[in-house]
Amino acid sequence: ANGGASANGGAVANGGAAAGGRSSSGGAPAAGSSSGGTVAAGGMASANGGSSVGGTTDICGRTVGSCTAPTVRVTDVSVGTAVTGYGQEGDTDPLPLAIAPLPSGGSRVAWLGTDKKVYVGQLDCDDKLVGTPFSFPGIDLQDIYADASGGVVLLTRDATNGSTDNCGTGMLCGGTSSPCREMFLVRFDNNGSVVWEAQVTNLTSSLAGYQNGARFVWWYQHHGRIAFDGTNYGVYFGVAITVNNGSCVDIHEGDRMQVVGPTGTILTGHDSFEVGCSHAWTSRIVWDQRTSHFVMVCATDNSCRIARPNPYRTIATGTCDGTLFGGDLVLSTTPGYWTAWSQGGTVRLQHFTDSGADTAVANAGSSQHPHLVSYGAKNMLVSWGSGTSITAQVRDAGANADAIGSTFTIAVSDHSYQAFKSFPDGSVAYPASGANSTSIKIARVMPCQ
Repeated sequence: ANGGASANGGAVANGGAAAGGRSSSGGAPAAGSSSGGTVAAGGMASANGGSSVGGTTDICGRTVGSCTAPTVRVTDVSVGTAVTGYGQEGDTDPLPLAIAPLPSGGSRVAWLGTDKKVYVGQLDCDDKLVGTPFSFPGIDLQDIYADASGGVVLLTRDATNGSTDNCGTGMLCGGTSSPCREMFLVRFDNNGSVVWEAQVTNLTSSLAGYQNGARFVWWYQHHGRIAFDGTNYGVYFGVAITVNNGSCVDIHEGDRMQVVGPTGTILTGHDSFEVGCSHAWTSRIVWDQRTSHFVMVCATDNSCRIARPNPYRTIATGTCDGTLFGGDLVLSTTPGYWTAWSQGGTVRLQHFTDSGADTAVANAGSSQHPHLVSYGAKNMLVSWGSGTSITAQVRDAGANADAIGSTFTIAVSDHSYQAFKSFPDGSVAYPASGANSTSIKIARVMPCQ
């Protein structure tokens, strides 16, 4: 039924039909490398001159430890405004926090306030707040990317089409109405001034959510991620899809990938598409500078699998029993990629190339929601929530994902849908709920060799 949720956390299409097909991507992909020595979110980060164990890196002077037992630093940061709590962490619930590295070694952290605003603050090398945070109107936060001149933040806002739930005058074929919303990529400068805003859904004054052809944010899972190719921003997220059904409309759920140019123009080609996976959730994206392509994976109940979208290519076969979830996506140090996923509460790792899936790690931990991030030039860090903290392990990012050392604890609370990010010096950082309602904890796993 319209508005029904699948057992997997993905959404079920109204009437059970698949989302309305896929558009082919065309045009040449943009070339370029990201600033500050990092690749797109989720990609391999350069170690950038890290020295031997016990030494320091050349950006922030962070001490290099051993990869068999990495050093973890947790910093509680008072941000002065209320931060949305973790809540129930459902895949349709708001996302509280996101972080992004700066070329200088510091970072920008974004948080969802309790006042319908998304805030952005800058952190120094010690993960301490510098300057005054600024904000933008927004009712949900998705992701952030930062550079020396400012950055971009992906966020959600209410639609403005009026009538029921700002969805226009169209009529649902069944189910209960929910608010119609738009997703924006907002470019800001170092002062927090808006440089441009680009809507990556497609609502206009003449196209409302409950009209045929609308691509918008509804109650369905819609979390999104940003990847950067050195010039353009690829944004990949869950989306609601409106299809005429006689005198009423059905709302399906899928995914959408849009590429936004440096001046806020929506670009065609560049691996973008209208719909890739029907009934998609945990949509993940990375920029691969080796092939000059954006690469994506989704979890989907279309054949119950982890898949590459547009066209469908199976990465890992799962079961639609309510326990199939995707994790994150990173570059392998060999050709191809590693993605984390879970089935039945067991964390799994899957390697794949353009030729298909190959090496698999059947048991890499115990969780429904694993995280995966590139850790320095050669490794990756897999992690998952465990009680009131996070359990993590370093693995080689090569062909076999060999474990390096034992698991270790990161003493912050996990969120099922937030992300670790790689930093230019080989460290990684995760934003977590703070000691009180107006603070944020930054958990940093220091560089290692």
